[in-house]
Amino acid sequence: MARYIFVTGGVVSSLGKGLSSASLAYLLKSQGYNVRVRKMDPYLNVDPGTMSPFQHGEVFVTDDGAETDLDLGHYERFTNISSKKSDNITTGKIYSDIIKKERKGLYLGKTVQVIPHVTDRIKDFIKGDINKEDFVICEIGGTVGDIESLPFLEAIRQFSNEVGKKKSLFIHLTLVPFLKSSDEIKTKPTQHSVKELRSLGIQPDIVICRSQKSIPLDQRKKISLFCNVPISNVIETVDVKTIYEAPISFYNEKLDKQVLKYFKLKPKKKVNLQPWKKISNAVLNKKRIINIAIIGKYVNLKDAYKSLDEALIHGGITNNVKINLVRIESDKLNPKKVITLLKNVSGILIPGGFGKRGTEGKISAISYARRKKIPFLGICFGMQMAVIEFARNILKINKAGSTEFDKKCFPIIGLINEWNKDGKLIKGTNKDLGGTMRLGLYEAKLRHNSLIQKIYRSKSIHERHRHRYEVNTIIKDKFEKKGMIFSGMSPDNKLPEIIELKDHPWFIGVQFHPEFKSRPLNPHPLFSSFIKAAKNN
Repeated sequence: MARYIFVTGGVVSSLGKGLSSASLAYLLKSQGYNVRVRKMDPYLNVDPGTMSPFQHGEVFVTDDGAETDLDLGHYERFTNISSKKSDNITTGKIYSDIIKKERKGLYLGKTVQVIPHVTDRIKDFIKGDINKEDFVICEIGGTVGDIESLPFLEAIRQFSNEVGKKKSLFIHLTLVPFLKSSDEIKTKPTQHSVKELRSLGIQPDIVICRSQKSIPLDQRKKISLFCNVPISNVIETVDVKTIYEAPISFYNEKLDKQVLKYFKLKPKKKVNLQPWKKISNAVLNKKRIINIAIIGKYVNLKDAYKSLDEALIHGGITNNVKINLVRIESDKLNPKKVITLLKNVSGILIPGGFGKRGTEGKISAISYARRKKIPFLGICFGMQMAVIEFARNILKINKAGSTEFDKKCFPIIGLINEWNKDGKLIKGTNKDLGGTMRLGLYEAKLRHNSLIQKIYRSKSIHERHRHRYEVNTIIKDKFEKKGMIFSGMSPDNKLPEIIELKDHPWFIGVQFHPEFKSRPLNPHPLFSSFIKAAKNN
């Protein structure tokens, strides 16, 4: 029997609803319960696939090929439960589904309205694809008071009435600011946020208060009184030094205990926080620091490469070093600036991306890494740029490029029109940009005795993809004769998945996104190996 926990946010955005949901999910899972975490986003895009990272941050990709909100990455990293397409929905997706049904006449002439049609679709999402889950945690994006969130809040109000209070719980996360000038913690914003929520028919059962400082008992009593919540259910979350302390913090505040108490349940197992304590100590107390350069178009935006940043930290934990991320805008790089900007880095990473802007800067950095024997990892677009760099500077194909941004080039990289997935032929398209890429989990066969096979310790791997352009294998033999090995291929041997250099200590490019499968409690082997090479550089 599933129980539903709804997490809303108030006062300001970016308070940490995703991390709070993920931490609670971990605590409940570690106590022996089956947990599922979901995200409802109020924007009108069908998914974040066509949104700029400057607007939305990273697009997280699931095994089954959904382009989703980055919070699903938090859910996976904390719970080690793979998310699905059915775990993320947007207002755009809801309206798209409803309009398609309306055009087909499936509403039988009825007037299509927000209530009941939109709210019913949201409720179908909440309870859909549920099997043996004990808890379904649903995070509602945005902030209470936003007009965009209203249909979701109305839907969860209705849902709670339908399943009953014994099977539903509301958690509201708010900001409790500290005013330095008056040396006071202020509860009024929380009071107003809860008042707004109650005006919509939702009484929060637990209030989580985000604050810079610990909230005194008198202030907690005030929140309890004015928000109509028992004081034991006023949970504080003081800013932590690393996100890996979040499960520890919530456990100490007894968030999981209060949730189980509400549902009249008892823990089946004892929570083991030692792994998180070990990781937190490792992150905070490392003495040796190594510099890793991330060269991309969105490096100044914190959330643009969220999973990548986390995966590098995981690799640092494995190797007992602290990672200092040197973020370099690819637009600012040229052969002259490369030496100055990269002289103190131990490893160079080129992440995924789209479009022409900054490509020459990335190619200059790759050339530097290849010539100076600096450990290099190219991911997706980064691998493609590595292939172009090699074609230009080693194979002397001056016009080598990608048809993505140069139709007159020698097409080392080209648009793929069809590919195989699980024995089925899938056709791509360049008409629509959203959802038309090679997305999700695909298999790759690894070459015997290659560096990549030694890293993975396997003959084949399954990794998540997100791209529509592929490396052209028309002159594969010429690459291999000059030392660039195609060490990973698709099972049908048509699509290059991994490249590496023979005469380089550690130079690897991968067409997939390994960062999506890295976990703090289970670091990805590719990042562990990359950081080890950088550490020894």
